[in-house]
Amino acid sequence: MQRRDFLSSALALAAASTLPAARAEVVTGGQPWEPGNVSLPELPAPRQGGLAFFTQAEFDTAGAMADRLIPADALSIGGKEAGCAVFIDRQLAGDYGKGATLYRLGRFVKGTPQQGTQSPLTPAERWRKGLAAIDAYCQKTYVRTFVQLNGNEQDSLLRSLESGQLDLGHDVETKELFEQILANVREGFFADPIYGGNKDMASWKMIGFPGARYDFRDLIAKKGQKLSIIPTSLIDNTL
Repeated sequence: MQRRDFLSSALALAAASTLPAARAEVVTGGQPWEPGNVSLPELPAPRQGGLAFFTQAEFDTAGAMADRLIPADALSIGGKEAGCAVFIDRQLAGDYGKGATLYRLGRFVKGTPQQGTQSPLTPAERWRKGLAAIDAYCQKTYVRTFVQLNGNEQDSLLRSLESGQLDLGHDVETKELFEQILANVREGFFADPIYGGNKDMASWKMIGFPGARYDFRDLIAKKGQKLSIIPTSLIDNTL
């Protein structure tokens, strides 16, 4: 390095050292921790009414399927009453339904079961095509819609769908369709109620899940005691 360059760089460093030090931002909600005192991020207001993706007929079919997959019993309400179809409707209207995080450029080749779904369809497209195919099958076979079938007939159709034995045409992979439906119904039943399902936190109360609580440090010392924690939803923090 030339002497002139060295002196220039030394002057630059000296100038930099005279700059005022950066001041850190004040972070709220940190230590010391106090029970019931929490700083939460701003949450979106719960959606009120109206269908975001489904037609009314599709919505009714999704609700009927949810009720067969998660029937009401002595422990909890069923999938339809829990709002699983509402959850799925909103889910399919968003990035999940559009397959925003999926590789979508192909080439699409049917793989092995271990490779997962190899399909050009987004979740929303799979639901739409699948429900249309199921409705056409029911009309042809029973001269009724899926919603109009009795419980045994609905169960039989869903079992055929699960096993891949139901022929809904070459455009619909029946086993993949069933797995999509089952997964989304489960998600709707156990997700936070802010997303439309799990009405009154029914599934959380059934399994004893405490919900979206901020902290449990005030309970650590209560070892062996019956806590009887009332579940908390994110929706409580938007009111």
